[in-house]
Amino acid sequence: MTKASVSANVLRLESNGLEHSILEWPCRGESKRSAASAHTVLLVHGYMDAAGTWDRVAPALAAAGYRVLAPDMRGFGAGGRAPRGSYYHFADYVADLAGLVEALSPNDPVALVGHSMGGTITTLYAGAFPERVVRLANLEGLGPPDNPWESGPTRMRRWIEDLRSVRSRGETAPLRREDARRRLITNHPGVPREVLDHRLPHLVHETTDVEGASRVVWRYDPLHRTTSPVPFFAKLFVEFARLVTCPVLFVSGGSTGYHVPDEEERLAAFVHVDRVTLEGAGHMLHWTQPAELATLLVDFL
Repeated sequence: MTKASVSANVLRLESNGLEHSILEWPCRGESKRSAASAHTVLLVHGYMDAAGTWDRVAPALAAAGYRVLAPDMRGFGAGGRAPRGSYYHFADYVADLAGLVEALSPNDPVALVGHSMGGTITTLYAGAFPERVVRLANLEGLGPPDNPWESGPTRMRRWIEDLRSVRSRGETAPLRREDARRRLITNHPGVPREVLDHRLPHLVHETTDVEGASRVVWRYDPLHRTTSPVPFFAKLFVEFARLVTCPVLFVSGGSTGYHVPDEEERLAAFVHVDRVTLEGAGHMLHWTQPAELATLLVDFL
């Protein structure tokens, strides 16, 4: 176990055939938990993100008496990469999470907090294993737009063509830090520059080019740039949401956040759901308003 920051440790655990990297913030301070509450909270990040960017949310949960864990999901950050010939499907992530829950909290249910893609993963898990989840906080993680059945063949062809393209290019090329920062600004125009400067080290690792110049490389598997062959079907997501028995908190980033057209229908599938809006936070609300989000989560948990 090594120090990842002032307050987080790094764990390495195997789940679903891969070795996973998990940041752990041990509980500290006086617990405010009730007997029905979980002791362990898992924070699950979204697409093109990493466990380290929870670092301004997790300490508040730890101070409230929770053991807080944030895994780098497969293919991101320091997480394990899918073996050659395999891929990154939602089912893979759910199986990874199932193994981590069993390893980290074998005898007690857990609380889950999922952002974006992580919100979808945690919802699928909570629907499949409702007895293992005592609280679910979904941060704009209701899934991508719905797809028609006829999109399947087109996506399958596109996926195979994307695979060929990625494999022909090989590993992600190093780039200058300022170029990586510029790309992050382009991808997140609504996030303040100083916030992006803090997040960038979690999303890249240091390297050098052939001439010895300092460079960085994005910390994700290039396969994540391909089109998934399996269309997302909103009705299937809804069926998982219907089976979630624990209280659910849905947190929106407001008008500048991410909203699918059928958001109301998806939310209505949860049996017990409360909704809160952090206006102005945008989709990356754990980046832009971490203190406000942490307060909401502590109250909810």
